[in-house]
Amino acid sequence: MNLQVLESQFWSLCLQGVALGFIYVLISLGYTMVYGVLRLINFANSEVFMIGTFATVVAQVGILQNQTDSQSLHGFRLIYTLAFALVFSMVVCGILGILVELVAYRRLRALGAKPLGFLISAIATSIVLLETTRIVTFSRPQTSPRLLDKWSFGEVAGANFRIDTVMVIISGVIIFFVLDRFVTKTRLGKAIRAVSMSEENSKLMGINLNRVVSLTFFIGGLTTGAAAFFYTTVYETTQFNVGFNLGLAAFTTAVLGGIGNLRGAFYGGMFLGVLEQFASAILGSQWKSVTVFTVLVLVLLLKPNGIFGEAVQQTRT
Repeated sequence: MNLQVLESQFWSLCLQGVALGFIYVLISLGYTMVYGVLRLINFANSEVFMIGTFATVVAQVGILQNQTDSQSLHGFRLIYTLAFALVFSMVVCGILGILVELVAYRRLRALGAKPLGFLISAIATSIVLLETTRIVTFSRPQTSPRLLDKWSFGEVAGANFRIDTVMVIISGVIIFFVLDRFVTKTRLGKAIRAVSMSEENSKLMGINLNRVVSLTFFIGGLTTGAAAFFYTTVYETTQFNVGFNLGLAAFTTAVLGGIGNLRGAFYGGMFLGVLEQFASAILGSQWKSVTVFTVLVLVLLLKPNGIFGEAVQQTRT
């Protein structure tokens, strides 16, 4: 145990934790949105994230023909490449989210299945996506080209403001703000909130339930795809099982904040990201997963509704 590193690198660890936390937040929104509407856990969301990381690599290497040993890009070409990869990953994950809803949920909802049936269906869909990707990629890690030269804006109190870290934080803030405004201010967002409160009353008000549910899965897929792009840009590698640890951390984030609560997911992600960085620095990187499991167990034991659990009971979004 090395407590001195916490004193010497405190602000640096905080900055890295916030950036990691935003990745968790964007993934956890896929869980939060679905639970807010259906009160069901979309366990396939971790595999949606995994496929999003591969979609980012495909966009950069397969479509735009950048090689893994290519030189860093600059100017308009860099902006275009990053923007294309981001949009491509988001669209792929958004469409995949709709397909997951159609395959794993819609028929069961029509039949009035028990929650256990949805859980089994979601896990089965997750396994299918995981194993299909494993077979297609031959279990080999895929490397993303370093198209973004990771220069630094400078240091403040020992915290290195690297371009990719700053990009994740700023983009995460923008995406979360846009989603929050969408849910609270737009007509479709109000329809999502109405369905989350009462499906039966929403039908009486003329809301198309299937459309709202599909939209919810699509939005969750979009934010998960954005997280996949940022993860691949920062860490520059992915493999078929990358979604397990990230999905578990994102699920813990959602539970910690109060699953079904958008702003709860935000604060939960910030807390868990910073805590992971502290635990990794003090105890070693091998303790990161242990930290996530510990937080998840403690939350479920001490406060199952999460930090903002009251809002879940009222609006579930």
